[in-house]
Amino acid sequence: MQAIGIPAYGAPDVLALVERPRPSTEPDHVLIRVAAAAVNPTDLMLRAGELDAYMTGFEPPFTPGMDASGEVVEAGPGVSDLAPGDHVMAFVNPFTGRGGAQAEYISVPADQVVRIPDGLPLAESAGLPMNGLTAHQALGMAALPPGATVAVTGAAGALGGYAVELARHQGLRVLADGREADRELLVRLGADVVVPRGATAEETVAAYRAAAPAGVDALIDAAVLGEPALGAVRDGGVLVTCRPYELPATRGITVHQAFVIAHPDKKAALTELAALAAGGAVTLRTAGLLPAAEAARAHARLEDGGVRGRLILTF
Repeated sequence: MQAIGIPAYGAPDVLALVERPRPSTEPDHVLIRVAAAAVNPTDLMLRAGELDAYMTGFEPPFTPGMDASGEVVEAGPGVSDLAPGDHVMAFVNPFTGRGGAQAEYISVPADQVVRIPDGLPLAESAGLPMNGLTAHQALGMAALPPGATVAVTGAAGALGGYAVELARHQGLRVLADGREADRELLVRLGADVVVPRGATAEETVAAYRAAAPAGVDALIDAAVLGEPALGAVRDGGVLVTCRPYELPATRGITVHQAFVIAHPDKKAALTELAALAAGGAVTLRTAGLLPAAEAARAHARLEDGGVRGRLILTF
């Protein structure tokens, strides 16, 4: 079968279509014929060698990709809720010997796979699992009651956008930063207050403090503002990082890191996300569909910034 391969770390042009053995069906797994797979920042980091520590013991070419949609071909022993012919979406862990989602066939643990509800497009559904799960996990870590205030940095992006929509669904008051050109989008997603994005992290945080002088109850740092983001959070509040970085202990602020691979119940969360998408509370945001052979172009576009939604490779 064909898959996207990273033969060596480097710029987008190192990506190539490679031949890999079609995976076999394992107990408690489903074999999926992939229709589409999303391109995420993690894929760029893997391609550039920034995640080499996670690939110890595996031989290149590495296959990226953390979410996919497609059709179940086989259900392994122990799988009773999915069957051949089901249209599904899946979260995929690329840091295994099987590789990631960007391949014609993938074998995925059944507890990371759910049916796509009627009415949702098959290819576009590939953009929901990884970012949706991360936003779901981040809000779970924030653990805010309805009516509390949450800030979402980088809210116009795919992860930030899902965080805004899920926060709105949970009855939270949402502050979100973005460019003026993104204001209408952010309001549509559910932001109560749109905060101007500054040229620096410090300027963006100053804008949050102007909008919420006492500080927000929690902040989800999808834009990776880093340490300055603490300044937007009230004493005793919560900050959830979406990339690993260290923060100093200050003012009683609790810091969590959203790490989607460690999400405690991916099946239940994906089922909830799929239902919310089918009901219109969560939006499948697709920035473009590209054939798998154009993976390098997708990486270059995402690396350039300004992509609103997910670029999705089709197989």
